[in-house]
Amino acid sequence: MKKLIFAGILAATGLTATANAQIQQGNWMVGSSLVTSNFGLNTGGGYSIGLQPKAAYFIKDNVAVGGYVDLGISKVTNGSPTEFTYGVGALGRYFLSPGEKGVDNLLHHGRWFLEGNVGIGGRSVENADSTTGLDFGAGPGYSYFITPNIGIEGLVKYKGRAGFGSEGLNSNITFNVGFSIYLPTSKAKDVARDVRN
Repeated sequence: MKKLIFAGILAATGLTATANAQIQQGNWMVGSSLVTSNFGLNTGGGYSIGLQPKAAYFIKDNVAVGGYVDLGISKVTNGSPTEFTYGVGALGRYFLSPGEKGVDNLLHHGRWFLEGNVGIGGRSVENADSTTGLDFGAGPGYSYFITPNIGIEGLVKYKGRAGFGSEGLNSNITFNVGFSIYLPTSKAKDVARDVRN
């Protein structure tokens, strides 16, 4: 019994240390968020779903910069026009360190972070006005490491678009759930080599 308890303590300590190691300078983060999904259950109900693949490189401990692609489709009701949303741009993420002012780790195997993005995005509605413009957003999130290299993430984000077309500024709050894979540069090179072969 003592060996089992000792093994559990070692595993928990290792996961905490790994959570810190995965967000160090030189590592990569690759993942995706499932952005505001909604499926109507009534007859003629609509749907809304979005994906946001992203990749970032840690330029220093706790700070990652990279890019994202935003793709979405929605329909309010069965008979309403279909709306497509799209975007591409740069993102930045800052992981808060335990012990920083006002930061208390909710769980020992995760980290709070702040994420922001800016790019070009738009929306296109069937038989209606469409617009393209400046796409931007910011918000807090939490990454819980289920393994040393994989984190399940929750993110609440303000998302805005300043349109250059027929529509001005529109904005909303999104609730995102997704995952990210954290790879040291050496492992990322191995994966890239395997993909080429």
